[in-house]
Amino acid sequence: MKLIIAYIRPAVFTEVKLALIKADVTKMSITNAMGCGAEKGYHESYRGADVEIDLYKKVRIEIAVNDDYVEPTINAILEHARTNGGGHTGDGKIFVVQLADCVRIRTGERGGEAIG
Repeated sequence: MKLIIAYIRPAVFTEVKLALIKADVTKMSITNAMGCGAEKGYHESYRGADVEIDLYKKVRIEIAVNDDYVEPTINAILEHARTNGGGHTGDGKIFVVQLADCVRIRTGERGGEAIG
């Protein structure tokens, strides 16, 4: 079992979600996030004051999957989260974390059966 955490641009979220559903990955948690990475900040004028913008809006997707769904999940995200033309700084990141256990509260099922 793995926990896949992806940070992507908000503009591509719908495409990524549809690709995940097509890959039969339908259970996910979505959070709006802000962060910075290799993207350099920029300066903007707000009411006459110079403001440095260095946090960008992102969408955080968390998906718990059994081992046979890891690669299809990653591939669906990669294929649809990359900026057209080969990708650009700020397209996001995918983290794959070993998941020790999962418990479905309703039934008490554990492990891969709880993930579904």
